[in-house]
Amino acid sequence: MKIRVLLVDDEKDFIETLAQRLEARNLHVAAVSSGDEAVKRLEEEDFDVVVVDLLMPGKDGIETLRDLKRLKPLVEVILLTGHATVESAIRGMNMGAFYYLMKPTDIKRLLENIARAYQRKAEQEERIRQAEIERLLRA
Repeated sequence: MKIRVLLVDDEKDFIETLAQRLEARNLHVAAVSSGDEAVKRLEEEDFDVVVVDLLMPGKDGIETLRDLKRLKPLVEVILLTGHATVESAIRGMNMGAFYYLMKPTDIKRLLENIARAYQRKAEQEERIRQAEIERLLRA
């Protein structure tokens, strides 16, 4: 099964190029250009990992992270920005971001973090399934 990745960035050329590079590495990729579009897309389709730009007009990356996690708590979010501050990184991690990368990021490093985020999500889902099985067996 392909890892399902949603890219969120207001820089259209950047996300189109990144989407092509990730698809070439056998990932299922969708791209949107705003936080509101990301939330709507996540309501309509399941994704394993969402890569979100921190600085966007309208809903920024931190607000988008909050809304995505509220909607689907197990989705893993990687924050990506060219304008990082230690404060924003800490805030994002405290709100449940999986990782924080600086633009431009090496595609290999991004792929490694997407794979790690996917693995964490899969492990959490398996623990939930096992707990549900145990609950049903006790009933």
